[in-house]
Amino acid sequence: MLPLRSHPRRAALTIAALALAGAGSLGLAIKSSLASDHQDTPEVELHPRLDINDVYAFPGSNANRIALVLTTSSPLTPAASAGATFDPDILYQIKVDNTGDGVEDLVLQFTFDGEGAAQQVTLHGPVAPHQTGRLNTIVPAGPELSGAINSVLGDPEGVQLFAGVRDDPFYIDLEQFFKIIPDRAPVQGPLSKIGPMPEASSFRNPGIDFLRNINTLGMVVELPEAMLLGPNPGSDPKLGIWATTSR
Repeated sequence: MLPLRSHPRRAALTIAALALAGAGSLGLAIKSSLASDHQDTPEVELHPRLDINDVYAFPGSNANRIALVLTTSSPLTPAASAGATFDPDILYQIKVDNTGDGVEDLVLQFTFDGEGAAQQVTLHGPVAPHQTGRLNTIVPAGPELSGAINSVLGDPEGVQLFAGVRDDPFYIDLEQFFKIIPDRAPVQGPLSKIGPMPEASSFRNPGIDFLRNINTLGMVVELPEAMLLGPNPGSDPKLGIWATTSR
């Protein structure tokens, strides 16, 4: 598995993508709150480690493998990327529906311990979840892989994992986007000055890649596709893939 590089920029082809930021609980649910995807609420914007930027599914290193990517915390400038780590109090999950009912059948759960360069990541799964929906607990049994962030872990014939800083592969003319839909503008920073009324009706041509030279925190898993398929996948199997964060 070759994880995304930080720079120079690379193009990204998304073959299946759905980003959803939810809220749940590690253990007993005392209080829960809902948040939408990618900085659509002040709560998520002010707590960027909760934010889900994008979810990608790529062809793997051979025809029988698939690579899943979950990114968070973008935009990270090069200066802010130095020593950037994940939140140990957040459960990051990629969820997989292999039966077509819109309910997760398998989860890949990412948890983190420690801070700074010594931070450790643990991947649980893919494994059947204890609960479905927005309230979740860590599944104690099943496959597990752990090690230091910013390094490639695991078996190239089985499950491989990378968690750390990488170039944000998404392309968007964000300044122009907020001029078209100003109610989505952030609550702080220079882009918050746009609006409140639309100042444009279409994207620029050519557009300006706002995320050029911007990094993100990424979780990348490559594994055999068969590990995600149902017991009777048929000749044309389909997967529903999305992600959540829980605190």
